[in-house]
Amino acid sequence: MQNPRPANGLANLEKRLAEDLSLLELPPKDWVPATEYDGRRVYDAVVIGAGMCGLVAAASLKMLGIFNVICLDRAPEGLEGPWITYARMETLRSPKQLTGPALGLPALTFRAWYVAQFGAEAWEALGKIPKDQWMEYLVWYRKVLALPVRNLVTVTDMAPVGENLIALDATDKASGREEWIYARHVILATGRDGLGCGYVPEFAKDVDRRFWAHSADDIDFAALKGKRVAVIGAGASAMDNAATALEAGADGVDMIIRRKEMPRVNKFTGISSQGVVQGFAGLSDDWKWKFMDYVLGAQTPPPRDSTLRVSRHPGGRFFLDTAARGLRQSGDQVVVETNRGALEYDFVIFATGFRVDLDRRPELKNFAPFIRFWQDIFTPAEGMENGELATSPYLGPDFEFLEKVPGTCPALRLVHCFNYPASLSHGKLSGDIPAVSDGGRRLARGIARSLFVADREHHFASLMAYETPELLGDEWTDSAATLDELRKGAAE
Repeated sequence: MQNPRPANGLANLEKRLAEDLSLLELPPKDWVPATEYDGRRVYDAVVIGAGMCGLVAAASLKMLGIFNVICLDRAPEGLEGPWITYARMETLRSPKQLTGPALGLPALTFRAWYVAQFGAEAWEALGKIPKDQWMEYLVWYRKVLALPVRNLVTVTDMAPVGENLIALDATDKASGREEWIYARHVILATGRDGLGCGYVPEFAKDVDRRFWAHSADDIDFAALKGKRVAVIGAGASAMDNAATALEAGADGVDMIIRRKEMPRVNKFTGISSQGVVQGFAGLSDDWKWKFMDYVLGAQTPPPRDSTLRVSRHPGGRFFLDTAARGLRQSGDQVVVETNRGALEYDFVIFATGFRVDLDRRPELKNFAPFIRFWQDIFTPAEGMENGELATSPYLGPDFEFLEKVPGTCPALRLVHCFNYPASLSHGKLSGDIPAVSDGGRRLARGIARSLFVADREHHFASLMAYETPELLGDEWTDSAATLDELRKGAAE
């Protein structure tokens, strides 16, 4: 017999969350003065992206009393982020008990949301979080915190307006209308490919696109029914795409894996702690590089469940110690050249990760020449060269971009990189679930500090103008006469 679901569970949880926020006096009062430019509203922050990181950024600002914020996302409502688009896993890999974007509020956790609807016993029985439910939770998170999001809006350009303002050129897909939006700070919550695109080896780019795709592309898996497919890569995305192709009826899927052995240990998880979360940003550059170079070298293994999802199909094969070296068309098929010979397929999926490539980000074209990267300032020790790390942005303490040459683009400090490429500067605070709240709070505190400093004259004027008395003048009597008598007595 199934246990009944809690009556009014979600409504009761929302009431509890409201009470908790009230007890904590959250969100606090709005303290940032309104500003205009050319007769138009200026936002204190515009967040590009309303996936998990974008929502956490907006919520963190709100919890510091910064309300004049808008999130812009190009996707329809409910489809923000990768969770039910190109994230083709069945469940999250993160343990279900991680609090993720909850910002230290128990009633805002996924666990509270889940138990409110399905009960404590269902929570105990739950293994890992189904990705669709995680998306439902994020939709609720946005609603219950009343976060301001505009969907179907794409930012196509940004430009500095003087030293203290950013103009964003945005297109509303629903109306087709183009508009300029002004912001004092811009937050790029744009995910794994936030500063570039999916990486595909150069040898694939001259082959007709009907024969291949990147794992983050919108792939028509139904069209792969009865086809022979190769997936190049061995990470989580590789396994998820391979399994999805097999489940769609692909005749067979070969995993083309360069390594002699699959990575088995998730190194960074092994040292997970608040020490890492709070301390990584305090490391010297050479130690940051040393940590991240080791982690990238060891690689993150695909989840066990994702790997079994491929291997349980008779048509799922693993070719280890097989490096893809070329791709060419052969009639109606495509040939993958490897160190172990040529292999013929109908379609190839490159699960080869993402790379920073600012030429692929039109919204950053006016800032790209001025952005400082690690390769501009840091030379790794011999044997520790790493192209992925070298092209990571070298960020300031508040996730802000820094100038390659000081003084060449002062407004660059107003653009914050709150996406995966920030990892080398800040650790994994802006791309993965475990520490995203810590990242959001670090970002929001920095922006709050910047706004206060920028508005210091306004706040000082408010300080001087404040005249509400705490004492009304009737709390005491003038004792001057008594003092005169005391002096007279002392003289006698």
